[in-house]
Amino acid sequence: MKIFKMVSAALFAAVVTSINAQDSVPTEQNYADFGDTKTMVILDDNVMSDFNVKIKDVMSNEWKVTSYDFTTNKHFNSMISDPSYSFLTTTTVTYPEDKTKAKYIYLSLLMGKEKARKVNTLPDLLSIPLAYSNLQDQNYTYKLASFVRFILKHVELMKSNPKLISKTPLLYYNKNIKSLKNKTLYVVESEVQKDLRNEKAFGAVYKNKFKFVTEKEVMEAIENKAKDVVFLHKVGPGNNKLETRCYNMIIGADDDEVYYFDWHKVNKKEPDALTSKDLKKMSKQ
Repeated sequence: MKIFKMVSAALFAAVVTSINAQDSVPTEQNYADFGDTKTMVILDDNVMSDFNVKIKDVMSNEWKVTSYDFTTNKHFNSMISDPSYSFLTTTTVTYPEDKTKAKYIYLSLLMGKEKARKVNTLPDLLSIPLAYSNLQDQNYTYKLASFVRFILKHVELMKSNPKLISKTPLLYYNKNIKSLKNKTLYVVESEVQKDLRNEKAFGAVYKNKFKFVTEKEVMEAIENKAKDVVFLHKVGPGNNKLETRCYNMIIGADDDEVYYFDWHKVNKKEPDALTSKDLKKMSKQ
């Protein structure tokens, strides 16, 4: 079971409701209907937020599949029962089985549903973890274009092959791990397990090409769609708080494909970072 909560990317102010994860698994018909909807992008309540600025730019440049418009959380709930709408929005997710009750921000593409009264009952075409909600200095907005392009690719894939529809859709993309041998992995040093933060140690575990880079270099790779470059997207608490979740995704800068997705609970052996276990899985040929 997981808990969804509508969230302002800056304020995190909303009512929490619980839902069984299975209830929001989309159907083949949901994916088929998406192209006929109008997509409402739910903006942050803070009109000057980085998210609002970036998502407007991303939608203008990347969104070609449906008509779209922007609205706020204030009007969102009044629209959810109309199946002619789809919604691109940030949500928070908590897992009741986790003792910490930690909250994570996701980017979600949801479908309106007739007679729906709560957001957490809407079919979820895809949700991507963005950040751990309690971090004050989080910055994921420079990756939004890549995330949005991937979401759209995923929707098309599910439409063409509905047998792949699953309550754990991101795990499907681990089939791409073998293709990492032809890519250069960009990693920010601070997001890697401490004893692997040098080229010799990292290269002893990870058998493909890699490069330690800055966030600016990741941003430039995404903007330029750098050929054969993949980058790490890590989501975690930042303070190594035990029993919280750390998510690691590897995404293509040029093709917006996901090449690896996994998560672990932070503990004394597995830090809030890309770990040696991740690297060994990613090195499989």
